[in-house]
Amino acid sequence: MSIDKALPKDWKWVKLKEIAQNIQYGYTESSSKEKNGPKFLRITDIQENDVIWDNVPYCKIDDAAKLKYLLQDGDLLFARTGATVGKSFLIKGKIPESVFASYLIRVRVNKEINEKLLAYFFNSPYYWNQITDGQVGTGQPNVNGTKLGLLNIPLPPKEIQSDIISKIEELFSELDKGIENLRLAQQQLITYRQSILQSYFEGIENKKVVTVEDCCSHVIDCLHSTAKFLSEGYYCVDTTCIENGKILFDKIRFVNEGTYKERISRLKPEEGDILFAREGTVGTTVVVPHNINLCLGQRMMMFRLKNQILPKYFMYFFQSSLFKSQYRPLITGTTAPHLNIRDIRNLKVVLCSVVEQNKIVQEIEDRFSIVDKMEDNINHSLQQVETLRQSILKRAFGGLLL
Repeated sequence: MSIDKALPKDWKWVKLKEIAQNIQYGYTESSSKEKNGPKFLRITDIQENDVIWDNVPYCKIDDAAKLKYLLQDGDLLFARTGATVGKSFLIKGKIPESVFASYLIRVRVNKEINEKLLAYFFNSPYYWNQITDGQVGTGQPNVNGTKLGLLNIPLPPKEIQSDIISKIEELFSELDKGIENLRLAQQQLITYRQSILQSYFEGIENKKVVTVEDCCSHVIDCLHSTAKFLSEGYYCVDTTCIENGKILFDKIRFVNEGTYKERISRLKPEEGDILFAREGTVGTTVVVPHNINLCLGQRMMMFRLKNQILPKYFMYFFQSSLFKSQYRPLITGTTAPHLNIRDIRNLKVVLCSVVEQNKIVQEIEDRFSIVDKMEDNINHSLQQVETLRQSILKRAFGGLLL
């Protein structure tokens, strides 16, 4: 983005520091659950452009410092580190007495620009192109007070700023309705997947009910020591890199040879073994694929099935509401929900002949393939919505929206 870009008549390029009353780093202190001072807003308290103020902790601070760091309506906050670096948040309306933490930067602007319009600018391509550090090829945002102050901002006349905001909000409202419908469709597909599984497993005629342990030659829990992860090495599968039926290799982490050998000492995972998350994302289940070496990360279990039990049949049954309804009441822990191994071993599984298992798996996958295509279309539409949102902001700050 170049400041030589032509702007409409009466617009001008300004640097943020020229329209900011101050650009200020936050207060350094430990947070506390005790009400020992004002609320202490941290990066982690800002989620999906919202703050649940009841969950924000407190901090000790003297009156002079409190006055310096006190938040008010219209303040703009930036994450200067962490996973959300570069993201901004506008303080709106009446909030509890609050100060902001040191990993945030506050920008308070003068009356030349409407802070709501500026908040939209900080979500636009004009902003992200300037704060993305491409000099070392990382493409990662890089934010500090100096860099923020040097941002080039296309500034429209004060008298039309409210009109631009209204137009942005009108168009965003239409997009939000579309997103709401797409999210609803996603939830309906999740429900539909469950109905598919339930109809097949409930419809088995010549069935027998056995325990998980009856189905397995081995039931293996992970080692409880924390693995040291590397940028390359042997695959280590934990709850962060699996979804039902999938290992997410773009998210998988690695361990060295020594750690790998230690973690397969109980049993080396082989093709057809079942991996199961017993903590965190409890119940996520996947089959070990062909020709791959991996070990179990924390919170994972592995089942090696006996003959006459198909891995995919076992996996799909684990994903069904018939199985989930058994273990959900047994989950303990709030911050780290988990299942005990003993409880898992005793859960019930509905079995039938291998021929019938094959038929059920094939029919489930035929119907799931249709659902997968529908989900892909929804995800593509959601990406298009975000592209449209960025296009609206680009037009808005190029003077082309009104």
